[in-house]
Order: sequence, then structure tokens, then C-alpha cells
Amino acid sequence: MDWRVVGLTFGMLFLAEMGDKTQLTVFTLAARTQAPWSVFFGASAALVLVTLLGSLLGDVITKYIPVKYINIAAGLLFLGFGSVILYQTLIG
Repeated sequence: MDWRVVGLTFGMLFLAEMGDKTQLTVFTLAARTQAPWSVFFGASAALVLVTLLGSLLGDVITKYIPVKYINIAAGLLFLGFGSVILYQTLIG
């Protein structure tokens, strides 16, 4: 176990998730249901599963596709998502 990578991953994801739609969804669900612990456990399980899938898929993909191309694809996806959100906000 590389604890430096664990710490780096924790720090990056913690900062990236602040104010993220996942956090806002959890906030809304906890307020609506008045069951914060149930929301916490459900959200935690979902995030663990999504992270597990991402980690395993990332490990497999890098055996076939260079990291450089994966970074480019991820950047383009973020630009695409951002463009759609910006368009929806300004037009819709």
C-alpha cells in the first residue's frame, strides 16, 4: 500500500467533491428524508462501488491505451460536460 498515493487521492477527491452535485444531492436527500444516517450509508456505498469500478477499469484500460490518451479523453469529456451545463444555464 502506497500511503502517499492514498493521501494524494483522498485530498484531490475531497476537494473535487466539495460543492459537487453528489454532495448537493446528499444534502437534499438528508434534508428531505430526515434520515441522515441512511443517506450517509447509501451514498457511501454508491461512492465506494463507483470508485471500485473506476479503479479497476482504469487499471485494465491503461494496459491497452497510453495514459496520455486517457488524459486527453478525460479532458474532452470534462469540456463537453461543462459546455452542456453552461449552454443549459444560459439558454434553458
